[in-house]
This record gives sequence, C-alpha cells and structure tokens, in this order.
Amino acid sequence: MADLQTPLVRGKRKKKLVDYLVQFRWIFVIFFVLPVSSLIYLNIYLGDMWSAMKSEKKRQKEHEENVQKVVKRLKQRNPKKDGLVCTARKPWIAVGMRNVDYKRARHFEVDLSAFRHILEIDADRMVAKVEPLVNMGQISRATCPMNLSLAVVAELDDLTVGGLINGYGIEGSSHIYGLFSDTVVAVEVVLADGRVVRATKDNEYSDLFYGVPWSQGTLGFLVSAEIKLIPIKEYMRLTYTPVKGSLKDIAQGYADAVAPRDGEVPDFIEGMVYTETEGVMMTGVYASKEEAKKKGNKINSVGWWFKPWFYQHAQTALQKGEFVEYIPTRQYYHRHTRCLYWEGKLILPFGDQFWFRYLLGWLMPPKVSLLKATQGEAIRNYYHDNHVIQDMLVPLYKVGEALEFVHREMEVYPLWLCPHRLYKLPVKTMVYPEPGFELHQRQGDTSYAQMFTDVGVYYTPAFIFRGEEFDGAEAVRRLEQWLIENHSYQPQYAVTELNEKDFWRMFDASHYELCRQKYGAVGTFMSVYYKSKKGRKTEKEVQEAEAAMLEPAYAEEA
Repeated sequence: MADLQTPLVRGKRKKKLVDYLVQFRWIFVIFFVLPVSSLIYLNIYLGDMWSAMKSEKKRQKEHEENVQKVVKRLKQRNPKKDGLVCTARKPWIAVGMRNVDYKRARHFEVDLSAFRHILEIDADRMVAKVEPLVNMGQISRATCPMNLSLAVVAELDDLTVGGLINGYGIEGSSHIYGLFSDTVVAVEVVLADGRVVRATKDNEYSDLFYGVPWSQGTLGFLVSAEIKLIPIKEYMRLTYTPVKGSLKDIAQGYADAVAPRDGEVPDFIEGMVYTETEGVMMTGVYASKEEAKKKGNKINSVGWWFKPWFYQHAQTALQKGEFVEYIPTRQYYHRHTRCLYWEGKLILPFGDQFWFRYLLGWLMPPKVSLLKATQGEAIRNYYHDNHVIQDMLVPLYKVGEALEFVHREMEVYPLWLCPHRLYKLPVKTMVYPEPGFELHQRQGDTSYAQMFTDVGVYYTPAFIFRGEEFDGAEAVRRLEQWLIENHSYQPQYAVTELNEKDFWRMFDASHYELCRQKYGAVGTFMSVYYKSKKGRKTEKEVQEAEAAMLEPAYAEEA
C-alpha cells in the first residue's frame, strides 16, 4: 500500500463515449425518469393512504399472515439443491450505491414486498411498530401531525426502516440519540429454521438484538421493529453559522457546534463544507407554532418545489453572515430529498435554476432505484470509477484529519458533516468506540459514548472536472485503509474494495459470528462480507459459502 500521505501524480484523462452518455443523460432523465418516478411516487402514496385507512387490528392480522408466508417459504428450501437465502427484491431497488451482485449467483428468494405498513403508533409507550419497508417519508407523514417523531429520521424519503436497522442510518439528532439502530426498542426476526422471535436488549434474544445492526440481514429476516418516538414541535428554529479558515479551523468550528462550550446542546446539528476554506454549521432547536409566527421571525417552507435547493440556501450564510429562520419540522427532516443532497446537480445540471424549479421542480427528485435500473453496465462502472459516494464514520477529534485526507485524495465538495454517538454496549458489536476513549475526556465524549462524525463524500472529484486522471477504486482503497488505521468505519451501502481480512480489521466479527452460529444462519444466509463484497459472485463462491464455512475472524489490530 502506497504511503497515504503521498499525493498521486495525475495525468490528463481522455474522454470516452460513456463520458458523453453521462453528460447528456439529463435528456433521458427529463423525458422518462422524472415522469415515471412521479407515477411511482403517486402509486406508493396511494398505497400508504390505503394502509392508513385500515384498522390497527386488520394491519396486525395481515402482518401475521405475511410472516407465516415467509416461514412457509423458508421451509420449502432444500439446502442441498437451493442457493443461499436472500430477498426477492430486485438489485436496483436498493437506495445504496453498492452493486447487489450477490443476487446474480444462484440463490433462494423470499418475497418481503408486503411488509410496508405502519402497524401501530403507541403514544403512551412512545413507540412506533412498523414493517421493514416503511420509509422515512411515510412514517414522518403519520407521526408529525401528532407532534411525534422517530428519534432519528434519516433525511431521504425513500430510506427504509429495514435498511436503516440492518445497515446504517443517521440524522442531525444522532449526537443525542445515536444511530438509527440505537433507537430501536425491539425487532421481530424470522430465523433460518422458521422460528419467529422478538428480540429486545434485555430478553433471552438480547444477543440477536445487538447482532442485527450492520448485519445486512444475514442473521434472519427482519419483519417488524418497534422504534422510539419523541415529542416534537411544529417548527425547527435553525441557525446558520459560517466558518472560514483552514480545514482544521472548520473542523473545530464544527466540534464547537456539536459540543458547545456553554453546554447548551441543540436538537439538531449539521455541517456542510463548501471549499477547503469555507463551511456552514447549522444548529436546530424545536419551536412552537406560536414562537415561529411571532412578528419579526422568518418562516422558510423549504419543502415547496420552487424553493432553492437546501444546500445552496445554506451556502448564502457565507455572504450574509449568521442568520436564523424557522422551518416546518417535517420539511426540515426531508430538506435534502428534493436535490438528493447535491447529487441532483449532476443528474440535472440546470435543476437548481429558477425556471426549472418553478416549471418542473414538482417532479423532483428522480427515483434513485429508477436511475439505477436504467443506467446500464457502462454508466454504472463509470460512476464507480469517476464518482464518489462514501461515508466516513470517524471520531470527532479526527474530523480535521479526515477533511484533509478527502481534500488530498478526492477533492470533493461539498462535504456533509453529521455527528453521532457511538455507545459502549454490553457486547462488542461490529462497530464500537475506541477502547479507553472515556479516559481522554475529549470534546463531545461522555463516560458511556464516544462522539463520532459522518463525513459524507458525495460528488464528482475536482480532478475529473479538470480533465485529470482519477482512479476511483484506488481512491476508495486508500480511504478504507485510512479508516482502518484511525478506528473509523465505512457504511456498507457504499462500494467497497475491502478484502475479507481488511473487512474484519475494520469491523469486529466476534459477536456477529456467535449469532450466526447460534441462530443457524450459517449455510442459510450469506455472511455480511460475502453480501458486501464488490463484483459478481461465482457459483464456486456460493458453494463455499453454503458449506460452512465460517472464515476466521480477522479482528487483530493493524
């Protein structure tokens, strides 16, 4: 591995046919993807409304019937003839950018498409019971009118409960509540042998409860979850604060927002770094309708289709200085949906323009799954080689180093900053705080949790815009090695270049593999590394994974 401090020497890059296909793909997006996406969104919305009209008793009955269908399907599998078990969902439906190549090999499908209902919102217990395909837009639409919300609401409407629990989920409130999976009270799982169990942190299946997050559905099928609710108010009072200086200065300004010196921690925190010398930090506090509508206060309904894209609106603080406004809470939750953070600028270069927002902004955003389904192999590989969509989960005190690494290796802007607690748990799960972190008493840390930050890297590197060579695979390899060396993590939705040994250097396998053995997942569900691995899976690999196959856990230090 090359020295991570040594910048690569970059030559000039020659354009190919696929460059022009990507450059003019907006034509296809406008005339096909956007109209079809709107029809899909309408169909989903009508389905959600139909589900909401049913009684809780009827929804629960349908849920139990669907669970039994999953059990029956699992029992039909012949381990000697059929492949490993996975869902019947098409590879392109997942929101993540990772290739779902494991489904191209022999496998045994189980259909979970019916699990998309909110089963119960219990305002007394402050818990929402939902099925795994319920998405963030659906749940916030149901809870916000009640002045309730999930403790962590991931920003994009299409992100599902199942993906956020089995994988990774974060929001601007994660500095208080942790990752999405940390807000889960109970999970209902169908195991490999067809047993249906409810796991909580303190019942007989507590090991499974702690094993499910980050497992990518490789311990069993998640069929429902009970998730913590919190009381909210109608508006978010949002303060935009510009920060200028070096990347280390910006990181310190961000850390001061996460853990303010006066001790008053806001309800929401988010940062965006626009250049190597400029960033904007946003802190939000829930506010009542009465407060928001007081004379002199500015209300900004950012969710309207004609409004400027949120990241561009926040950027105006660099010119006009710190300012405060009130945003309707649900619109604030989904502030990045319409422009897909800033990826919308690449999909539709003029999508942020005034005329487009007013005439066609109501069609936004394009359905990510539809973009993936229609991009073809050449365009998909182009994005892997010339584009970056990665998240770096790093300790708060290392954010400055992470920003400098990204600038040196990728030069991608804007960058997204979102803090989250990483808790000390009764067992050592796949992700865990640095050993002995509590002894250092660093900014943002407590005795029971270390403060981490998601550094979101989503865009085309400046090297590509300048016509220089950029090796996407090599850049990701260097990023992954930096993460391993700095006790940091890479969410598994992203494209990875990790081999198995390095995968288990980044993540801890001990508890996960104990759960795999105890609950019969070995030989039925593929391992999380096998599921995350880049590239097509061969029949030989499938057979080896079925044979049991547990690879040694490479948890030793680098």
